[in-house]
Amino acid sequence: MDAAAIWLLKQEGRALFTRVNLIKPFALHQPMVPAAAVSLSAQRAIERYLARERHALRGDIQDFLSALDGKLRNASPVEAQRRFSLLRLKFNAVLSQFDIFADALTQRSSHDIGVWLAGLDSIAADALALPGYYQAPPVICYLDHGIGAAIRRARTRLPGGSENPVAIIRIPRERMIGSGIASSLVHEVGHQAAALLDLIQPLRLKLQQHQSRPSRAFNSWIFWERWISEILADFWSIARLGVTSTLGLIGVMSLPAPFVLRVGLDDPHPIPWLRVKLSCAMGQRCYPHPQWAALAKLWESFYPLDAVPDEKRQLLRRLEGELENFLDVLFGEKFQSLNGATLLAVMDREDRQPAHLLAQYQQLCDQTRQLSSLSPCLAFAMLGQAKAGGLLEPETESHLLNQLLTHWALRHSLLSPADQASSNHARESIPIPSLALT
Repeated sequence: MDAAAIWLLKQEGRALFTRVNLIKPFALHQPMVPAAAVSLSAQRAIERYLARERHALRGDIQDFLSALDGKLRNASPVEAQRRFSLLRLKFNAVLSQFDIFADALTQRSSHDIGVWLAGLDSIAADALALPGYYQAPPVICYLDHGIGAAIRRARTRLPGGSENPVAIIRIPRERMIGSGIASSLVHEVGHQAAALLDLIQPLRLKLQQHQSRPSRAFNSWIFWERWISEILADFWSIARLGVTSTLGLIGVMSLPAPFVLRVGLDDPHPIPWLRVKLSCAMGQRCYPHPQWAALAKLWESFYPLDAVPDEKRQLLRRLEGELENFLDVLFGEKFQSLNGATLLAVMDREDRQPAHLLAQYQQLCDQTRQLSSLSPCLAFAMLGQAKAGGLLEPETESHLLNQLLTHWALRHSLLSPADQASSNHARESIPIPSLALT
């Protein structure tokens, strides 16, 4: 290889090395108040991950520069350029990794929003906790445009092929600030939990078995298998939040009728019209109460099927008629990852019963007027139940949630690493002033 080619590739390699060294840890250039910061475990995981990736890339660049004076000196320019182009791809992958985390962290410096996000981190951590079944990864949240939330799960692959060390949840701005935000957030947490517990594949196999059985011409099991991932996430949200989840889902699904009634197997989400009905049916299984039938009836009054073409209306009615059969399978399945238990058996559901939530809300308002001592998911479940019962106005709800998100963020910022490992212990041991419901 001639000297000009070696010179140019060395210049480019050294330039890459210089640019890699300009990528600094977030802890050195992300200004934010302590209460807005991500958890210490999340920060450590992100910084260590990015440091490993930068270190590996620097090593690859140095190896390339050394090879230009060694084994690549007599190689063809084509081979040397090929090696350099692979280095550039690795460099861009490291930048992409950095940008993914930067999107989630830069908002922490914004007034109010940064603190709210830290409060949402606390809700997500509470929703994901399932002691005895898995080690929950750190979770961080950020806001973005659009109407739907999304998650980049921990332990999935990032650009470049390395494993994501934290779960990153994108929350739509239009959800801030009301109890509906918890519905979207905990739904995304449900995707992470389902992956950690390996729930999807056993259910797919079970649903496929139902598809292969001789039956009537209409086979609803094809639809349930297609939608099972989103259904599991909806279940997780309902189990943690009760009616708050369904009310939030109705808010998200309140779209023009053509979108709500769209039928197709190209979408992993259930048909919106049916999805709300399914949410009500799961709610009835988890927390029996007349409110679920009332909500389902109210939803259909918004989107009646009278004017829907016959074929589509018949499909929706048939699927609706098969809901209970599907739920028998969903809630009857015993999972190896749950030590042979069912989904309902591993959820703490007694304190989410509607009558209990309403009674506790009235007690807190009339006596202590404090919610801040509750776990975040229980607090949201209570507020949503009070809203469904006509006891909580939207203006008061927004005011309370602003206070609670701030409180949870502040509480978390004052915890030691040992306390952060156990939120229940932290609530009992850290003396932080409670927030009044006024």
